[in-house]
Amino acid sequence: MPVTLQRVDQATWESDAQARTDLLRIYADAPIERLPQEPEAFIREHLAATRFFCCAHFNDRLLGAVAVHTDADAWWLSHLCVRKTTRRRGVGSRLLTLTGEAAHHEGCRLRMVSSQLSMADHMLLKRLGYRLPQTGDYFELDLPPKGAGQ
Repeated sequence: MPVTLQRVDQATWESDAQARTDLLRIYADAPIERLPQEPEAFIREHLAATRFFCCAHFNDRLLGAVAVHTDADAWWLSHLCVRKTTRRRGVGSRLLTLTGEAAHHEGCRLRMVSSQLSMADHMLLKRLGYRLPQTGDYFELDLPPKGAGQ
C-alpha cells in the first residue's frame, strides 16, 4: 500500500480520533529544535488560524506531517516531521512530493522559509527540485504550468 496524502484541518482534528492521535505522535517525536513548543499547543494554534497539515498516510496511520498556511499564490510549508520509527525511508520526500501535487492542483507554488531549516533539510529540498530565489529567504518549488504535460 503506497503512502498517500491526507489533509488534516480543524474539522478533521475534531472528528477523527486516529488522525488526532497520529498527529500528536508525529510532533511528539520532533526534535526540540524543530518544535520548541508542546505538540498539542502547536497543532491547536496552527489549526485555529484556519491552516492545515498535509500528512503522509500509510496503513490507516499518519507517519509524517508538514504544517501549511496559504496566501494568494503559494502554500508555505513549515515544521516537517516524520515519526521516528519511519525516518530514513523516504516518507518525508514522498510527503513533500504529494504536497507539491496538491498545491499544483490548486494553482499554487510551494515555499519554505530557509532560515528555519537544518542543513539536511536544505539538501532534501534541493534534491527534490526546490531552489533559493535571488530575492527572498525561502526555498521555492517551481511547478510546471497547470495543464502542461498532462
